[in-house]
Amino acid sequence: MRYAIRNLTEVDYAAPVSFACFNLRLRPAQWPGQRLLSFRLAIEPEPASIREEAGPHVVNTSRLALAGAITTLRIEARIEIEVAPPAIVTTDSPTIAEIRARAIADTSLDATSPCRYLFASNIARPAPEIAVWARGWFPDDRPVIAAGRALMAAIHRQFRYEAGATDTRTPPVEAFRARHGVCQDFAHVMIVAARAQGIPAAYVSGYLRTVPPKGQPRLVGADAMHAWVHLWCGDSLGWVGFDPTNDCLAGDSHILTAMGRDYADVAPLDGVFRGGGRQKLHAEVDVVPQEADVSS
Repeated sequence: MRYAIRNLTEVDYAAPVSFACFNLRLRPAQWPGQRLLSFRLAIEPEPASIREEAGPHVVNTSRLALAGAITTLRIEARIEIEVAPPAIVTTDSPTIAEIRARAIADTSLDATSPCRYLFASNIARPAPEIAVWARGWFPDDRPVIAAGRALMAAIHRQFRYEAGATDTRTPPVEAFRARHGVCQDFAHVMIVAARAQGIPAAYVSGYLRTVPPKGQPRLVGADAMHAWVHLWCGDSLGWVGFDPTNDCLAGDSHILTAMGRDYADVAPLDGVFRGGGRQKLHAEVDVVPQEADVSS
């Protein structure tokens, strides 16, 4: 499947900003089953400098500096990408005990090394409540794919999707206790739960194609960036995507932008600025199959 994606972010500042440095993580990273066809980034006002970097996780970062008084920042990324993920054989996967042993023995420093995603990170910190809750789905002899599916289904069943109930700073344990949140919260809860059982778990930022109800037109700008989880399922299967928001394995409707330990590693936009006071952010995303008409 080929997609045309438009990601627009606009930030309005209450007072002029005299200097700013930002990290943009919008260019999709190289990943099996994905082929980036084109990427265009338009920024207003024009940055004083911009530098492209890769890593340390599965992420591409554009570091930009803005000089001079500004009150509005507009960032638009246009992406054309082809997605054809390899088929996942879910009937025969290593057991939980096998995954634990293999992951802890790994000594690679590669960005996709399982040992990088075993331990606490900035947001996905250990939470005994989550660990105890998830323990029953991870007996030693259970296939890791089956365990991942069970955990994913439990989150989907027990948690309520509620936009605005949380923000990017909400600790996973708070979302867990409230049993509500958004895709970011569900991904973080699943990551904390899996790591507590010794299973490498990573946070994935990307896009999800949405299909409007039958007979209704697709709303331009109604999509948003999405989050799901990668569990490491052994040397043969590698990283497998689990989407707890939708209770499904990641497929050709999921487009990966970046993979890190949690949201902080792959946030689409972060940085620092001088001045500005309060700020108002507006974001909109369009994910359209290439065969369809793409609005300009």
